[in-house]
Amino acid sequence: MSKISFLFSGQGSQKVGMGKNLCDINSNAKRVFECASDVLGFNLLKICCESKPEELSKTKYSQPAIMAVSLAAFECLKETNIQPAAVAGHSLGEYAAMVASNILSLEDGFRVIKARASAMQECSKKHNGSMCAVIGLEPSVIEQKCDEIDGYVTCVNYNSPLQTVVAGETESVKKLADNLKDIAKLCIFLKVNAAFHSKLMQPAVKPFLDEIESIKFSEPTIPFYSNLTGTKLSSDTNVKTTLGNHLTSPVRFTDELNSMKNDQIDTYIELGPGKVLSGLVKKTLSDVKILNVEDEQSLNKTLTYLNKN
Repeated sequence: MSKISFLFSGQGSQKVGMGKNLCDINSNAKRVFECASDVLGFNLLKICCESKPEELSKTKYSQPAIMAVSLAAFECLKETNIQPAAVAGHSLGEYAAMVASNILSLEDGFRVIKARASAMQECSKKHNGSMCAVIGLEPSVIEQKCDEIDGYVTCVNYNSPLQTVVAGETESVKKLADNLKDIAKLCIFLKVNAAFHSKLMQPAVKPFLDEIESIKFSEPTIPFYSNLTGTKLSSDTNVKTTLGNHLTSPVRFTDELNSMKNDQIDTYIELGPGKVLSGLVKKTLSDVKILNVEDEQSLNKTLTYLNKN
């Protein structure tokens, strides 16, 4: 019998129209968006469906929107009685995973992501930061090249054995990309205006933690794998401290995937818009099944496979 992990999408996967189809076919999926809208103070589904791409990409919209789509997909799967053996997320996706594993209630999940998005957006106004995906080089090579650059640039997302995202001061990131152009397959600048998961996000930590001080965090009811350590969350973890550190620390997604594979997880279902995480799983793990749920078509395809296996 398959051991399944639900993977929750990260920032950058947003697209106009996402979530509408799931809300049309499932009342609980629609309830996710209604809860989010109540917490946020604006109609999130309307933002998803009617915004221009540049508007939807703003942190205050994209983070809760992606989380809502991911949790809407989760609600659709819950009704089928599929029991995941693990949950995990990429950066932003960790917050949806926390709701799915009952570390956070749905309402508190959106309260926390609202605080995170606000703190990160304010912080991004105070520094000139950039991010760049480096493809085709091992992380150790990129780490060494970062150390050779004047100024601040560091590895922040370990996405697959040959895809690493760097972040830092814009000029330093540009210098690194220029130094790598002859040895990397690709260097792609991300459409963000901040250096997420680096020390440049430190000013966001205290405002974020202050805002979520009263939020209740519970023990996970489904094993939860952490970006911060790349391993299963231990029972004695202070989750609030972990979330603060998460803002300024690398996402060790490759380690997470390997930890789950070592724990006999053999089926990975990405919940949320697009197939970014599905691609990272494919590049990192062998002999596993990769599926996704973002709309009715992908939901039915996933259910057809699981019912046969």
